[in-house]
Amino acid sequence: MTTLHDILIRQIATTGPITLADYMTQCLLHPEHGYYTTRDPLGSAGDFTTAPEISQMFGELIGLCLAQTWLDQGAPGAFTLAEIGPGRGTLMADILRATRAVPGFHAAATLHLIEASPTLRKAQADRLTDHTPTWHDSITTLPEAPLLLVANEFFDALPIRQFTRDAKGWRETMVAVQDTTLIAGLSDPAPIEMLDHRLADTETGQIVETCAPAAPITAEISRRIATYGGTALIFDYGDWHSRGDTFQALRNHHPVDPFATPGAADLTAHVDFEALALAATGVTHSAMTTQGVFLERLGITARAQTLATSLTGTALESHIQAHRRLTHPQEMGSLFKTLALVPTGAPLPPGYNQ
Repeated sequence: MTTLHDILIRQIATTGPITLADYMTQCLLHPEHGYYTTRDPLGSAGDFTTAPEISQMFGELIGLCLAQTWLDQGAPGAFTLAEIGPGRGTLMADILRATRAVPGFHAAATLHLIEASPTLRKAQADRLTDHTPTWHDSITTLPEAPLLLVANEFFDALPIRQFTRDAKGWRETMVAVQDTTLIAGLSDPAPIEMLDHRLADTETGQIVETCAPAAPITAEISRRIATYGGTALIFDYGDWHSRGDTFQALRNHHPVDPFATPGAADLTAHVDFEALALAATGVTHSAMTTQGVFLERLGITARAQTLATSLTGTALESHIQAHRRLTHPQEMGSLFKTLALVPTGAPLPPGYNQ
């Protein structure tokens, strides 16, 4: 049986080394062997766990944040409620449950999910049986209407290119073949015009990563918000400025060699929130905020205490651990960041500041 490893070996042998972006695209989205096209990667039986799968509190608070934003912008009578990269549909299910008591919110909303994976689309349909979502392959086919959008751990899975500063310019990380093994190497040094602005803040040997798909996606989201109103709430791990090697692979919740089993491990890289903010033209962006601070501002501790009153034993212990994992600085609280986009002049969503 032909594997993705075999396909990549043949491709590289024929055309030469490929960029990290091309490698990630093949590994994650190959129509027959791609990671996201062949499996449900989430949960204890998968390779990683996201915040919505840890606790319902995450989605509940985001839902109430979206509802308040809708009210603050005049409660438009029809709007698009969307999630890009919605996993199993857990986050959206929690958002919808938390907002069902907000007068007029559900009646005004049409639900749209941007999802490329057939496996995950089925999981989303199973989770959202009380609703009628419309699925999209791309954000460009969303309705032209006010948009309330959430992106949780979406941008980290977009393909990146990686460059190492050299005395003669930049050397790009390339995927090559040694015998029958896929390996990473560096191209010959060359000037890279799109990295000219990074010459002032890097030194020889330092690494910079770029994510070409992130900018047009952010720009399209921003265009809709600037034109029609709404907000986008982005959650991911990363920082304000890209520096260093953050490319990684996870399998069974443990780091693995990203080149050992292409298509069988999750490949990600840290998100450059500064690049997202720069691409968000025509709108106002919030200050980048750590996930822990954002959730605390929205009252997660009070919500956790309320839920805890009905729990005992193992269930209570798991609940306490979930709260800690979402908010503690040594867990997801500081590693994960969030950024909000709103129309210029509109108030920022609850939990954010300038």
